[in-house]
This record gives sequence, C-alpha cells and structure tokens, in this order.
Amino acid sequence: MRLGFIPANRGMFNERLASRMRTQTLDSLTAQGIDVVVPSTEQTRQGCVESREEAELCAKLFREQDVQGIIIGAVNFGDEQAAALTVRRAALDLPILIFGCQEDERLRIGAPRRDSFCGLLSIGEALRQVGARYSVGQRPICFPSDAAFKQDVDWFTRVCRVVHGIKNARYGQIGARPDDFWTCRFDEKQLQRLGPTTVTLDLSEVIGGSAKIADGEPEIKALLADISDYADTSAIAKDSLLKMAKLELFLRRWAKEEALNAFAIQCWTSIQNNYGVCSCTTMSRLGDARMPAACESDILGTLSMHANMLAADQPSALADWNNLHNDDDNLVNVWHCGVFPKSFAKEKPKLSVHGMMVDSGSVDAKDADGIVNFVVRESPLTLSRITQSADGEWKAALAEGRIEDNEAATSGSYGWCRIPQLQSFYRDVLLRHFPHHVAITQANVGNVLWEAFGNYLGFDVYHPGQVTPGKYQSALPF
Repeated sequence: MRLGFIPANRGMFNERLASRMRTQTLDSLTAQGIDVVVPSTEQTRQGCVESREEAELCAKLFREQDVQGIIIGAVNFGDEQAAALTVRRAALDLPILIFGCQEDERLRIGAPRRDSFCGLLSIGEALRQVGARYSVGQRPICFPSDAAFKQDVDWFTRVCRVVHGIKNARYGQIGARPDDFWTCRFDEKQLQRLGPTTVTLDLSEVIGGSAKIADGEPEIKALLADISDYADTSAIAKDSLLKMAKLELFLRRWAKEEALNAFAIQCWTSIQNNYGVCSCTTMSRLGDARMPAACESDILGTLSMHANMLAADQPSALADWNNLHNDDDNLVNVWHCGVFPKSFAKEKPKLSVHGMMVDSGSVDAKDADGIVNFVVRESPLTLSRITQSADGEWKAALAEGRIEDNEAATSGSYGWCRIPQLQSFYRDVLLRHFPHHVAITQANVGNVLWEAFGNYLGFDVYHPGQVTPGKYQSALPF
C-alpha cells in the first residue's frame, strides 16, 4: 500500500512540535508496512505543507508515485488551503483520511500549542469546498504513536484497497448465465463506468482448451497432488480428478494472460454435460488462492466477493441465502453446492458427486463429480451484496454475523450464521431488490465496506443496526 501524507503546518504555531509529529506519523505508518510519499525536509520547510508552492510540489509527488490514498495530518493547526489545494491539484480522486495531533501538555499561557482540534475542522471544511470526500477515524485527535491511530490507519488502508481494487479490477466472465437465473443479470456498461472491466470467454473455449492439455504435463501432475492434499478425493474417479486439474490449469493460465482479479463461471449444467465434471473444486481452490470465482456467471456476485476479499485480506466465497433455521429467527444457513474455499472449513473437505443435479435428472452421475463438502468453522462473518437498481444505480446490502455450530445439516459447503435483527434486514433485502447470492468472508469488516461503498463508490448501503449516521455500527454483542 502506497499512501501520500500531507503534514499540514501553519507557520504561526510551533514548528518544532510540527516536525516531531511529522516524524512520529512517518514512523507509525512505515511500521505498518506502508510506503509513504511525503515531501522531504529539503523540498519544503520542515517537510510539511503550508504554502501554495509546497502544495503544488506535494501534489506532483502524489501523481508521479501513484499513491492509492492520502492521509492529511494536522501536525499543528494546519493550513487548510494548502491541504485542500494539494488534493485538488493531485486530481486523483482517492480516499482521504484526516486526523489531528494531540497536545503535548496541559494548556497554559505561553506554552507551545498545536490547536489541531480547531484546525482539523477547517481542513475538513476546505476539502468539502473543493468537492473532496474524506474519512475520519474513531479517534480524530491523537498521537500517531497511539494504538487508536494504528487501528484507524489499518481500517483506512483496507478502505483504500477496496476502492483502488474495484476501480481497477478485471473480471473474467466464462459463459452465459443460466437462463433460469434472471437474478444474475447486470449492465456491463454501467459496471465499466464504476471501474471494473469484464473480459468474456465462451464456455466452449474453456472446455476445448482444458481438454487439449496433455495428461503428462508437469503442472498437471503437481495439481493432481495438490487437489488430493486439498480434500479427501477417495470418492472421486481418477478421470474426474484429471479433468479438474486441467480445468484449473487452463483458468490459471487465462487469468495470468488477461491480468484477471476474479471470475464468474457458468458452472451448471453445460460444463457437466459437455466436459464431464463439476467446476466446484476448481472454483474453491481458486478462491483459496485469492482469485474469487462466482457461480452461475454472476458478475456482480464476483464484484461483491472481490470487495469482501480486499477488505478482509483473506479469501471470500459466494453463498445462497439458503434457509432460515426452523426455530431461530436470527440464524440463517449460508450455503452453496460446494465451492467455498478450504480455509473456511472446520475439518478437511471431502469431494463428492453433485447429488442435486443427478437427482433432478439433468446430469449423469459419472459427469457430476467435484462438489466440496464441509461445514464452515465457527468464525466472524461479513456478508455483502452489490447490485444495480432498474435505473442502473449502485447499492449494497451489508451485514455482520457469526458462524456457530448447529446440529441442522445439509450437503455442500455451508454454515449457520447468526445475524442480529435478521428479519428486519431480510425485509430490506427483499424490498430493496437484492438477489439470492451474497458474498461472505470470515472477518468483521463491515466498517471498511460501509466506508468504501457509501463514501467513495457512491452506493446506497443497507444494513441492520446502524446506531449513528455516517459510520457503519455493528449490531453484534461481541
């Protein structure tokens, strides 16, 4: 993560205090692994930003070094015009975090002071006047060495990762959506305006390309070993495992060639009837490798999964809002045929035939190997779904919950998730026209997605339990 830092100075205040806070902020940011772009002490006075000339220089640095977000620190009162001008001249449309530095000692006449509590308000107002959106942490005035500042920076870098990742994403759409699934429709032109590019490939090319890969390729042998280590494959025919390995290798090569970030795949029933295996195992393994793969060519499901993965910095999955528990109104089964990443699992997964397809008569048993069976381990969970209104406007449903053990069981990959105020939220999902697919990841990153979606991407965001305006508030007791 590369962030630009604007140490906002105002010369009538103590420069020694400003310099010390600049240094302390840099130390804190670099300790968190952030590549910081900031004027040097040779380029500007004290390495801070106060004048128009310094603002122009700082903006040029940000443009040249392609920063992914900007932090404005009022190291004393701070010059609001210089801070706002830097942002405007950089013209990067990036997430911005503002904070002010705490006083070193009790206020008294004649003592050096920062007054950043006042100055930060002026910086925020100046940013508003130039049309810049910005974020504020949970503790806006603090020392950069404080744990609170480090937590706010961690939150902000995740927001930057989501916004930057989505705006620059490339999603592979493999095959058409199944005709029955209107819920997977989307407007590709509107998606391009948001940022992501859709790269299409006909399913026949995937089937043909996978089939042409030689059985004896070294990469195939390695993948077969990996798949056997990934899950219990004792119930799967060797020919089916070989087809899975070839499919995975083809998709990995295509992803590299097209610089893809995620997939959406026409996962049934053409690939079973024409290639002879389910794509579930391949999709599960790609997900564990931070390459989300959505079912049923659901590109907006792909977008939702990608956002969750970026926010949590760990694998995500696409689930059905499958089943309300029969005697618990806040407990929902999040499930899919068998595509969740192995990292979600309570125990080692087991591969099996897709019984639902076979029972429906749509696929022969010999062609339906490959779903990944396991129960999701107990964990926090963030659920999100991005979709479009009939007019193309973007919106997102967002909730936090927790996976818990329950004796109710089914096949495929699944977990029972407790979501406070689920019934109220479910009404919003229905009334605000969200589809049946929802992205999940095993972390509570609702605040990150709320800020990225609502503040920087311009989505309408719906979620249960918001206590105060402006910032997502978890309704959970933990």
